[in-house]
Amino acid sequence: MSRVASDTVGNGALVPFSEDTKDSLAVYPLHHGLAPPISRIAISWARGNSLRVSLFATPSSEPSRTPQDQSGGKVLEVKLGVGDPEISDSRWRQIAYGSVAPFALLQSRRSALSEMIKSSSPYQMDWWENVLEYSKDITSLLSGPKLPPGPIIEERTDIVKKREEPTCLKAAWELLEIFYADKQSQAWLPEKLVDWLADYDSLFSSTHETVYGKLARFQKELVDIQVLEDDPRYWEVMSSALSVGWLDIVVKMLRLHGSYQLDQLSNRELENGLVEAVAVLISKMPRLCHESTNGKLGELFKSKPDFIKAWEKWRSQITKLDCSPFWIQCGNHHTREGLRNLLQIMLGNTESLCMATCYWIELYISHFLYIRPFTTGIESMYNLAQKCIQLKPPSSNHKLTGLIVGILEENTEVVLAESSREFGPWMVAHAIELLTAGSEQAEIVLHDERYNLGGISMIELHRLVYAQVLSSHALTWQIAPIYLTSCMKQGMGLLENLLYRQSIQHNDLLLKNIEICRLYELDHISSDIMKVAGVYHWKHGHKGAGVYWLQQSKDTSRLNRIAQQLFDSVGKSISDESFKQWEGLIELLGSESKPAGGLEFLHKYRDFKRSLQQVYGGKATDAARQAVGSLILLMKNPSTPQRFWLPLLYDSLKLFNWHECPLLNVSETNLLLNKLQELSWARLHPHFSEPNLPAEALSSIRLALATNLGRAILDE
Repeated sequence: MSRVASDTVGNGALVPFSEDTKDSLAVYPLHHGLAPPISRIAISWARGNSLRVSLFATPSSEPSRTPQDQSGGKVLEVKLGVGDPEISDSRWRQIAYGSVAPFALLQSRRSALSEMIKSSSPYQMDWWENVLEYSKDITSLLSGPKLPPGPIIEERTDIVKKREEPTCLKAAWELLEIFYADKQSQAWLPEKLVDWLADYDSLFSSTHETVYGKLARFQKELVDIQVLEDDPRYWEVMSSALSVGWLDIVVKMLRLHGSYQLDQLSNRELENGLVEAVAVLISKMPRLCHESTNGKLGELFKSKPDFIKAWEKWRSQITKLDCSPFWIQCGNHHTREGLRNLLQIMLGNTESLCMATCYWIELYISHFLYIRPFTTGIESMYNLAQKCIQLKPPSSNHKLTGLIVGILEENTEVVLAESSREFGPWMVAHAIELLTAGSEQAEIVLHDERYNLGGISMIELHRLVYAQVLSSHALTWQIAPIYLTSCMKQGMGLLENLLYRQSIQHNDLLLKNIEICRLYELDHISSDIMKVAGVYHWKHGHKGAGVYWLQQSKDTSRLNRIAQQLFDSVGKSISDESFKQWEGLIELLGSESKPAGGLEFLHKYRDFKRSLQQVYGGKATDAARQAVGSLILLMKNPSTPQRFWLPLLYDSLKLFNWHECPLLNVSETNLLLNKLQELSWARLHPHFSEPNLPAEALSSIRLALATNLGRAILDE
């Protein structure tokens, strides 16, 4: 597609558009560096989802222009879509290749389970365990490089520990795993959400004020603060960290309180006692979790009854401390109010939680920690989310927000739509396995064949879309068949198209294509590809490669035509030096006549010529007898064309005149004389082609055969 610019657009745009439609257009700036005016633009598809834009500048003879300004044009690639700035193209390819093995293994297990249980759904009670293992493999793939171990002795001012660089893709995947794949986590969902937020709260800093952002900023300023407990930010940051359950950070910050200093401990004993009491209560907060807390503070309980009893005891201790008369005796106003605010957070005061958290997701998780700690499953979760959104309405939407709301709403289609819009086809094609793990409703929605989709299901649609993305890139098309073969309706047809589209010019790519055909038992496609490769190489002068691929495809028709061309090329000069030029081709065509039709003659002639060369090279009589044997076989064989008889006999003159003894007996000599007589009658035919031999060749052959016949009769 090309466009000629008639006038220069006022705003510098190559293609004009009105301000009314500006918001609905996707505008991609081009930094081409050409001096205006641009006379012509050509647009074509490049690889993947990129456009190739060719810009042609108007030639100018102005001497003031620099050589760069006078260039005739420039070619640029424009990648459509915003992409993911967190993940580079090479990292995406690494993820694409790394996710093939877990995906293929899960499909294999599903097929095996379906074979065992024909009458029921493959999603049995333990199917989620297979899906969870698959999800763990993907999570490991999405993880970044491990950070080097930290120092043995930590700095007191290091509040926020360095973690691996989080990505929204991994955060979204772990959310889906928590709510869909890991059925055991439903009993301790609040604890899972606390851990998730601790890992990924920093991602929301791009669009919201976050607890992580507060802590990071305060840590930078911590060294310059003289009296820590008198700074309001100290208590504000601790309240925020406590509201989202980051207990270890809160306790570490409390231990930075000035009352712990040795020179002040005796004067501020009461104040220090209150600080330490709150720190102990925080460190003893009951936690309902089935696995190790990895060094995090809190008392671990695996059964809900024990957790409820410990929770009620812990809350009573907080209430008792909140009503203690020691608060009146505490002389430091900031310490007193700050500690009591921490107690109110642990007591589940809604106003305190709302003030401590920064956006609705943090407030949402704080409700599960301090107001609804006994929540199991996702009942009423969506209503609570709506309430938190009303209390803390977001100023801007983060790419994870829509996914979280869709999950809490238990709307499979919304989750798919958000995953596709924000994270692309890879996410949807692989996350579908999590959505259907044990969920009959999701299975019905995603497996139902839809008329408006051409009779395919949502699962097949998203796999086809992802396979199309893989197919459009030269570095990833090889893994597209894994996903196409899992699509029962249209996958195999698209796979055939993909294989036929691959280039046959490069041998490595051709071998990869054939290997894929072998893996999926697509013998007819493999045969067609090899035929195309054979014809391509033959037409481009690569005769050996052409014959090889035609042999591999068992294309007897084309091999016979090549044999005929070979006859035509060597028929007129079979006795000269051209033998070396086509000997290799005969060798490649094989020793059997079936795949190459009449080429049996050429193989026998090759053996005869080799024996004859040994004779001319001064070898013994045995080599001469071997050559005579090859000659007789050639003349007896009906596959030997008649136009080759005379050159064969002329090449054998030295054998007929062998000085030691006659090499042909009487019957063999008569056979050759009869062939010579048949040849004399054939020369009368108007279409007979005379070989390129000396004029006296026929008479020389007759004389030699007659002489040999006489010597043979005398010997017998």
